[in-house]
Amino acid sequence: MKFFLSLLFLLPVITKAQDSVLVITPSMFDKTTDEIFIAGMDGWVFQTGNDSTWANENFNATTWKKFKPTDLSTGLADKTGRVEGWFRIKIRLIDSLMNKPLQIKQIGWAASDLFINGRLIHSVGNTGLNGKPYAESNPNGRLPFPADLKPGTDYLLAFHVVDYVTPLPPYSLKSKQYGLNSLVRLAGPGYSTYWVNSVRLQDIYFIGWISVCAVLSILFWLLYLQNKEERNLRLIALGTTSQMLVLYSAYMINGYDISFSEYLFYSFVQNMGAALTSIFTVLILTTIFKRKITTGVKVFLVLYFLGQLINFFLKSGISNPVLAISNLLISILCVYYTISSWKTLRGAQWPIVAGLFLGLLCGIIYFILISVYENVSIGTTSFIITGYSLSFPLSLLVYVSMRFKEIIKDVRQNAAQVLQLSEEKEQQALTQQTVLQEEVKRQTAEIRNTLDNLKSTQTQLVQSEKMASLGELTAGIAHEIQNPLNFVNNFSEVSNELIDEMKEELKNGNNIDAVAIADDIKQNLEKINHHGKRADAIVKGMLQHSRSSSGVKEPTDINTLCDEYLRLSYHGLRAKDKSFNATIKTDFDPSLEKINIIPQDIGRVVLNLLTNAFYVVDEKKKSLSAVTTPTADTDVKSQETVNYEPTVSITTKKVNDKVEIKVTDNGNGIPQKLLDKIFQPFFTTKPTGQGTGLGLSLSYDIVTKGHGGELKVETKENEGTTFTIQIPT
Repeated sequence: MKFFLSLLFLLPVITKAQDSVLVITPSMFDKTTDEIFIAGMDGWVFQTGNDSTWANENFNATTWKKFKPTDLSTGLADKTGRVEGWFRIKIRLIDSLMNKPLQIKQIGWAASDLFINGRLIHSVGNTGLNGKPYAESNPNGRLPFPADLKPGTDYLLAFHVVDYVTPLPPYSLKSKQYGLNSLVRLAGPGYSTYWVNSVRLQDIYFIGWISVCAVLSILFWLLYLQNKEERNLRLIALGTTSQMLVLYSAYMINGYDISFSEYLFYSFVQNMGAALTSIFTVLILTTIFKRKITTGVKVFLVLYFLGQLINFFLKSGISNPVLAISNLLISILCVYYTISSWKTLRGAQWPIVAGLFLGLLCGIIYFILISVYENVSIGTTSFIITGYSLSFPLSLLVYVSMRFKEIIKDVRQNAAQVLQLSEEKEQQALTQQTVLQEEVKRQTAEIRNTLDNLKSTQTQLVQSEKMASLGELTAGIAHEIQNPLNFVNNFSEVSNELIDEMKEELKNGNNIDAVAIADDIKQNLEKINHHGKRADAIVKGMLQHSRSSSGVKEPTDINTLCDEYLRLSYHGLRAKDKSFNATIKTDFDPSLEKINIIPQDIGRVVLNLLTNAFYVVDEKKKSLSAVTTPTADTDVKSQETVNYEPTVSITTKKVNDKVEIKVTDNGNGIPQKLLDKIFQPFFTTKPTGQGTGLGLSLSYDIVTKGHGGELKVETKENEGTTFTIQIPT
């Protein structure tokens, strides 16, 4: 009785020890893959931390808690996000597994070490064993390793695991990306064959899918670049490109040895590519079926993409009702656009319908297979996925080819119609051609006569401008000649009187007075000679200006030329109007050297600018002549108006490698609206009959074309104008 009571008392303590054994039987092995997922089975005990003695077979793990590898969570992570611990389990194979060699496989991003009866059997990644730094494992491309397990014997499996929390939401363990159920597996001999065949078959399908989508994508982009006005081609190219990215990312995730950061990148590309593919599918249908996308649909597509983006970070998957409903709505939207356009579908649009419904059918079949049947061969699922992935892209290829065929047919029909119309109108054109030729001849003759008249008129106007300029010059020269002639006449008369006086003195014998009178006569003769030469110079200048320009440049003193034409211009206006008067200011640069110019041409330019300046100041004075003499009641403005003094100034100076001549007046200035027209031929602001409008035009041509210089104007209304001539030295 005492023994049984003691046993009853110790039973709770004994049951805490690791005395349970997981018995492995043939029925546990998956019939297709020949493997057992022991990570999710009962019998495991767990302890956080790390101690190499925990792998020993004789270590007492009675204090460890019952905990399966599939129960790992972020709640066990430290501040750095590291999860580390040891699992232990006892397994035993029954005798019927005597002739079945077993293997063990570890899959997941977690680094792990597997010990059997205290002996290290295999490691994936690096948990820090032997003092090496931590290195995560890679779940792809790894075959199981053999385990020497014999039936009828108990074996202790000690499993050291190190994992980290993901850097992105939902901040789960990295190993959860492939499922914690895959951390430890027992596999039979058939698994390796299944795995190798599955990988080979998977690679073949993936390469086929990616190749087809890549070729289609390149083809559609090339077609779009050649036909950019076809919006359909751009959407089709974008859709097939996103589909290719989805397949390529899935291939990299499932078939290559990549890091976890690369896994996250390809997962992101895969998720966002799938979302874009769905959106482009909707846009392609609306464009091809010529349907209008409403604002509600646009908002839904944006929200759908954002939902896919959020789902990637939250990892809600298909279990998220909102995401599942949104994917379903995308499919319903595609079906709605197709069915609602059914009656208007024509020709090349039908392959799109066939490809869409075939793809949806394959998707429904795939969903049913994985939901109803537990073991579906990779060949079957891959075949169905092929239909789902490629039906719509290939239907787009058929659509494009048929569409181009329809376009070519339309072009041929239009060409035939154009040819028929052209033949009909060819005869009309031949008939009208004769009429048009006669009309052209008649109008050509009229145009030639008009052109001849215009040339004659232009020549007359140019000659008129030259004569007007010559008339003003002649008047000035006449006034200039009058001064020395008056001196010559006066001194001649005085000299005659002195000669008579000298004769009288000689008769009277006053030789001294006669000599004095002779000296006076000599002085008068010298003055007569001086003013005669002055008149001769004026006449020569007039002849030089009046004769045609030789076009030959010669060294010329600019200061002398400007002074001469200033006086001629002023006196020419004085000769026409005795009441004219103006203040003249000069500022000639004495350091100027002679420059090569055509003096007659530049003289005409200076004369024209000065004559215009004297004209505008005189006009302004006449317009203000009505203002009365200022009184005590006259305002300041009236005072300034009455005191207006017409002023014209001319200056010369050297500016870098150019000689600059400025003619400035204080007239009314030029209105801004007329400023762009002043150098145009025949444009004038003078009253009819007082100007031909060629002065400034000819001056501009002389300066710019004849001398390679510039003729510029600066003006301010009611204040005055400055014309600037710049001639290269």
